[in-house]
Amino acid sequence: MLEFDPSAEIQALRTTFDNIREVVDVDAVRADIARLEQEAAAPGLWDDTANAQKVTSALSHRQSDLARITAVERRLDDLEVLVELANEMGDEDSVAEAQKEIADLERVIGDLEVKTLLDGEYDERSAVVTIRSGAGGDDATDFAEMLMRMYLRWAERNKYPVKVMDTSYAEGAGIKSATFEVDAPYAYGILSVEAGTHRLARISPFGSADKRQTSFAAVEVIPVMEEAQEVEIPENDIRVDVFRSSGPGGQSVNTTDSAVRITHLPSGIVVSMQNEKSQIQNRAAAMRVLQTRLLLLQREEEAAKKKELAGTITASWGDQMRSYFLYGQQLVKDLRTGYEVGNPAVVFDGDIDGLINAGIRWRKRKVED
Repeated sequence: MLEFDPSAEIQALRTTFDNIREVVDVDAVRADIARLEQEAAAPGLWDDTANAQKVTSALSHRQSDLARITAVERRLDDLEVLVELANEMGDEDSVAEAQKEIADLERVIGDLEVKTLLDGEYDERSAVVTIRSGAGGDDATDFAEMLMRMYLRWAERNKYPVKVMDTSYAEGAGIKSATFEVDAPYAYGILSVEAGTHRLARISPFGSADKRQTSFAAVEVIPVMEEAQEVEIPENDIRVDVFRSSGPGGQSVNTTDSAVRITHLPSGIVVSMQNEKSQIQNRAAAMRVLQTRLLLLQREEEAAKKKELAGTITASWGDQMRSYFLYGQQLVKDLRTGYEVGNPAVVFDGDIDGLINAGIRWRKRKVED
């Protein structure tokens, strides 16, 4: 008869989970859901489309928060039953199943615990991510596209809605830049640790000499901010260029010039949008991102008057934060945290939660120090 006693592991899981429940304040989440459900059921809600979207989005986010907590609580209860059955059956398969569930719950509860560290001013907001290719020619534009796919696959794995707002294709391989929005609770707090310079080292598939090529791409992450709509931008401060949306290789995909590029002349900030159906929609989307960037710039400047900022959301070419090695030793290494993954293929397929969680813990320690 096999002796299987994971009581210490289960108790540790319950202790961590109880701490998470206390931080999340489940009763407050339920109260928020009840209030938002009343607002969502109010007659005439959709008379104000912007407010209706705000209410329904907030309701969906809070319901997701509660669903994650209740699902883990249910699995913990079921785990104890599973352990009892494993001991009754006394076979290796039953024990292996229980051990697998314990390991999976350790991962899930660990992810929840990391999210309790997201207490920054903008952490709970959705995020807009921009990826730009850097030095490295075709390898860099190809790398930028690899990173875009990595984040889209990560969002898909987590069932986070994504809206691609703009893609600028390179003449050769990959993309020059791309911008997309991740609409999920705490998307900014989670993804903000991805901001910075990413480096790829590999044998270039585009060269004939089979030499190692190093290329770079920059990732920028900004929060979606409702108050950004209050930022007034005089028409004289912007230049609006309209152009034809394009796909890979520059091929036209629209019969009209609907893509929009807005340049904010005083700051030099440039925002492009081309994935909406009309020029008006693209201009509105570009203005929303521009307003957010200007609001953040304004707040950073105000904070800088009092003290030097600990960090910034804008990726810096001198701020290399992660390396991806695809030759010899296959490895992805975060240079800030020391966290490593020995299988780059799974990372580029969106399995980046370990890297992100290590980054969030590192950032929290850095703030506390």
